[in-house]
Amino acid sequence: MKPGHGQLAVLTSILAAGHVLQASLPFMLPIIRSLPKPRWRKPLHRKASMMSLVQGPVHPPLDTRTLSDYFVQEILHKHSTRPALICPTEKPRAHGGPPSQNLGRTSHLAWDFEELERHIDAAARGLLLMGVQKGDRIAVIMGNNSDADVAHSAYAIIQWAAARIGAILATLNPSYRIHELTETLRLVGVKHLFVVPTLRSSNYLSMLTERFPALANSTPGNIQEPALPDLKNLVVVNNRDEHDLIKPAVDWREVMLWREDTQEAKLVKDIAKSLQKDDVINVQFTSGTTGAPKGVALTHYNLLNNSLNIGRSMRISEQDILCNAPPLFHFLGNLTFWSHGASIVYPSESFDPEAIVNALVNEGCTALHGVPTHFLGVLSEVEKRKHNGENVNLENLRTGVAAGTSVPIELMRKLISEMNLRDLTNAYGMTETSPVSFQTTPSDPLLKRVETVGKIHPHAKAKIIDPQGNIVPVGVPGEVCVSGYLVQKGYWNDDEQTQQVVHKDAEDGTMWMHSGDEGILDEDGYLKIVGRIKDIIIRGGENLFPVQIENALLSANGVREAAVVSVPDEHFGEVVGAWIVRRTGEGSENRLSRSDVRKAVRERMNPQAAPAWVWFLGEDGTQDELPKTASGKIMKHVLRKWSKELAERGVGRVRTQ
Repeated sequence: MKPGHGQLAVLTSILAAGHVLQASLPFMLPIIRSLPKPRWRKPLHRKASMMSLVQGPVHPPLDTRTLSDYFVQEILHKHSTRPALICPTEKPRAHGGPPSQNLGRTSHLAWDFEELERHIDAAARGLLLMGVQKGDRIAVIMGNNSDADVAHSAYAIIQWAAARIGAILATLNPSYRIHELTETLRLVGVKHLFVVPTLRSSNYLSMLTERFPALANSTPGNIQEPALPDLKNLVVVNNRDEHDLIKPAVDWREVMLWREDTQEAKLVKDIAKSLQKDDVINVQFTSGTTGAPKGVALTHYNLLNNSLNIGRSMRISEQDILCNAPPLFHFLGNLTFWSHGASIVYPSESFDPEAIVNALVNEGCTALHGVPTHFLGVLSEVEKRKHNGENVNLENLRTGVAAGTSVPIELMRKLISEMNLRDLTNAYGMTETSPVSFQTTPSDPLLKRVETVGKIHPHAKAKIIDPQGNIVPVGVPGEVCVSGYLVQKGYWNDDEQTQQVVHKDAEDGTMWMHSGDEGILDEDGYLKIVGRIKDIIIRGGENLFPVQIENALLSANGVREAAVVSVPDEHFGEVVGAWIVRRTGEGSENRLSRSDVRKAVRERMNPQAAPAWVWFLGEDGTQDELPKTASGKIMKHVLRKWSKELAERGVGRVRTQ
């Protein structure tokens, strides 16, 4: 019988599900080739004529519930007694309140979802009693980089409690200086500020009082500071005694309202019923790698569905345990795993590879999130322990998300081979797209998983365009643009900036978010990011992509990290400059020279891509570390400035033969 459209649909679904072994393909090809071309689809032409436009699946359908409804109806209803949050550095009853089972542990905080819910509800009631209203902006400066024992779990509580009462959580980067903090607080009109006493070596309470003297004369709930006209409440999240509260500040534990028979309890429920999926619940600030941060307004609909899609790509279930290493001002880790009923471990107060590896082993974690900087640190710790003869049991570890910036190919291979991260997914996105739009899956071929950021997510579309806005053919680089449910509602109080990056299609009304990233889409729909458009090096009229050069450098012996930027040049306009972090433990006899670095690229790429300038961090008067945001992104604009200054002094030039 000649195959018809019904058999075509069956074969297509089987292939899409990945259930056909590669060995069976030769037997199927004659059948597939004999299938009639469907009338509803034009036949595919040769690769050069295929255009870089892709659309994700439309199943399963998007969830239209708010985060609060989803938490109660899905997570709590199905997983109330399962582990939810483990904090090895926090006390079992860090927030006060009635005693709990604490999962049977006595040494540190360990909650199931029912206990997490009890704290969320107490915080929601307390916020209302403090004067927080629906639509108010709550800013949070805390997380992995503080010395407050209670910061990790408090952050998680506030995320859910704010969403439950319709408040908008402004998650601030803990690396902000005081002037950046002031600008962001004013930008979104923050009324309630939650801070830890110290961040790294900075005492935030002292910084606030020094910058805003009027705070000393204010009272709790009635702050009168002209520079911050909207601010009314200051809450300090800390359970150590050595930090004295400044006059208008309130201790976080005093905010928690444990009684369940108050009018605030009824008000929490009434507000939760009034919330809509398109309400803004979170303002995240772009990292500022290329300029002043902008507030990205995200909704229940954005964040919930993106978390669900990320988790599905990773094959997450309630059995998984995430070791969450990145800064907590990112929602990615928390929502992705909790939305699937999985557990989360916060390993330490600050990024600590030793504590992370301990958590991976002691808690039997199955997943690890991070950016290249985090993974490099953890991988070095694992290799050190193995070298010392220690048995590092990572048999449970299987998955995670490598994101935040382009992940070097060699690093991906090592994470899979050395840390058992066999299902590690590579993801791409931006704060403005909630954040992930492309992601690999465990079923993707290994080459696609290490060399691309995967395929477009469900319910999203993407296109690659040239500078004139035309869609480019497959295999041709261009700007990545994304549309769908995941696109931000807009930059907070900044229509002009929003209109610069979100453009409406004149034909069908689609709203496209322009990423500013240069990408290449292949014939199978996989995306490869080759760099930021403004980071591309134009050498004598030829476009060179920093990511490709960085990958070549990272495959060379002795290179731990590499960052490539443009350097002004009289003859070519721009040439390649490379910043190198040496691999630790390399003997002086094996240390790379500048010529070695240039040769490593020439052997793997065209000669034009070979660095004309090379700088080793911590040598020749350079900085000791690459400049990075708190999320681990290398600040290329800072490197370009350093490179220009050093090149003008003649420092770092590679001598060519």
